[in-house]
Amino acid sequence: MHETAEPTVDDERAKLAAADGPPALAVPFDATPLDATPLRTERMVLRPLLPSDADDVYEYQRLPEVLRFIPWPERDRVEGRQHTEKRAAWRTIADDDDALIFAMVLVGEPSVSISREGAKGDRVIGDLMLRVSSVEHAQLEIGWVVHPAFQGRGLALEGAREVLRFAFESLRAHRVHALLAARNLASAALCERLGMRREGTMLEEEYHYGEWEDSAVYGILRREWAAYL
Repeated sequence: MHETAEPTVDDERAKLAAADGPPALAVPFDATPLDATPLRTERMVLRPLLPSDADDVYEYQRLPEVLRFIPWPERDRVEGRQHTEKRAAWRTIADDDDALIFAMVLVGEPSVSISREGAKGDRVIGDLMLRVSSVEHAQLEIGWVVHPAFQGRGLALEGAREVLRFAFESLRAHRVHALLAARNLASAALCERLGMRREGTMLEEEYHYGEWEDSAVYGILRREWAAYL
């Protein structure tokens, strides 16, 4: 009579990984349909960033407390507009390093910008990024920035949850990770609220504002995300 070995943690992990199947990132992906049918949350519309969002974006893009954790240089208003126009042009995900920027449009909050018709639309209070780390292995990176005046209200969590859902359900990512400054405790806490685990710390990975800075990596697999819902 042969004894049957008890399944190990590695056995269970291998079984779960096999259930995910091979990588099958849904690319190429064209963001155009998201203009007409954007992602929606309880309080926000998440749509592709537009050049016309430049004034709203500049309101947080220029702030020292934002630049402390986002590797953007200081820009004047003209440079800020050019940067927004550049990011707004990222409309297709097909290859490694391609990205899509979602504007976080807070419904009912007036924009700082006035349209040609003299009306104000809803305000862009931040943005969320999805970047392809590896098409071959179905890996995406998520990132976020929110105007400090709108932080502390759960808006980043609300938006990031929806974009994470989009990454796994629509783009069929196998793994999504976030890379952030290790001292950015607010973003670290947001990662944890999203169900992401801290995978490691890269010591003195980047040099900003006269000092070396550690970076933290957080990640979540599709099956972990599904179990966390």
